[in-house]
Amino acid sequence: MVAAVGMTLLASSAALPTGAQTTKDTAASAAVVASPADAAALVNEAYAERFSNVCAACHGANGRSDMAGTPVLAGQHSLYAITQLFLLREGRRNNAAMVAIAKSMTDADLRGYSGFIGTLPPVPAPAPPVAPEEARMKTGQALAQQHKCVFCHGSALDGGQGVPRIGGQKEDYVRAALHGYKTGDRPGYTRAMSEALSQVPVGDLDTLAYYVANFIGK
Repeated sequence: MVAAVGMTLLASSAALPTGAQTTKDTAASAAVVASPADAAALVNEAYAERFSNVCAACHGANGRSDMAGTPVLAGQHSLYAITQLFLLREGRRNNAAMVAIAKSMTDADLRGYSGFIGTLPPVPAPAPPVAPEEARMKTGQALAQQHKCVFCHGSALDGGQGVPRIGGQKEDYVRAALHGYKTGDRPGYTRAMSEALSQVPVGDLDTLAYYVANFIGK
């Protein structure tokens, strides 16, 4: 249901509803542009500025920061981003800081922020001070195959559309997300993750998070 909401919100991204909270310059410019592409470019420019002002302090100007527990947005997909913003706006995800920010967002804001996030290219994680443990990485790779993580997230762990890019995501964030899906504390935009993890032993979750965080795509 929520995924369908995300698709609907993205599909209407070219039209800004009356009263949508956009910048005055964007609203004025969008009224005189000649094409939908021009309008979309203006909206993206406006939300790039808003991302810089609202989001970058925690998530980083390029979508990757070193703040613990804060997910990497660089390389993330618009559809996934908009469904997460929707869940946060509706108070269905338990994250007080993000709920406080998202609760006042209009549908146009959800489209604008997620659209801009979708333009951020992937940013590799900084090189760790110590190389990842080879044995643990092999175990994690085997678990990702065994539990069919790669069926949805892909062999490169880069996801697509409503499936998030997880390769190179922060270990603490992935670990918390996996445990949250497993216990039901974190709702998904579909039941896919909760159903998939229902078959995964709790003891495998930390190893999967370690593997995902240290994964380097080819």
